Amino acid sequence: MSGRAPHRIALVHDFVCARSYLAFTRLRRAHALHRAEGGTARLVLRPYQIRPDAPAEGEPLFDVHRRERGEAVARAIRADRTLGAADGLDLRFDRAVFTNTRAAHHLTAQAAAQHRAPEMAARLFRAYFTDGLNIADPHVLAGLAAEAGVRPEPDLGGHLTAELARTRHLGSPTGPVLLADGHPVLSEEPTEEELRDCLRSGAPR
Repeated sequence: MSGRAPHRIALVHDFVCARSYLAFTRLRRAHALHRAEGGTARLVLRPYQIRPDAPAEGEPLFDVHRRERGEAVARAIRADRTLGAADGLDLRFDRAVFTNTRAAHHLTAQAAAQHRAPEMAARLFRAYFTDGLNIADPHVLAGLAAEAGVRPEPDLGGHLTAELARTRHLGSPTGPVLLADGHPVLSEEPTEEELRDCLRSGAPR
């Protein structure tokens, strides 16, 4: 894959994944710089659900961590304000409401039909990690769509189901995966420079 600039860079992500938020933020910046330099690679967001069985009602992320990782780990994560700070992000694990992300991915698919997927995704990530909103709540999603300038589109549920089935074997439960023209090139926590290398040549140095 190296040596040829890719036509398409895809990020397989989930909105409740902090590493996905970091990778998305860095990729969006790297892509903007790449385009400013004359690059033509297209940025695509592909959905993945870490917990497809999570309830849409949501529950505090702290409670999920306490149940699954223990009190001490849950408290440490809740108190952490350092992750994402270097990227200009304000990740508030003390506010996050863990929930099912299918509806959020559906809204992003609708935004993609209007060429506004990155704007919608950015707002959804911030809603989850900074604002403490339940991104499965229809009323919350309607408000976020309005903020991002995304109009209602025909139901894309069937398309989303098919896409989630396709990415089930591509995604990772521990972080995002980057695809250059369909080929996995980076996962977990890529740096912005690695992402710029991928945009230039399809592979990091």
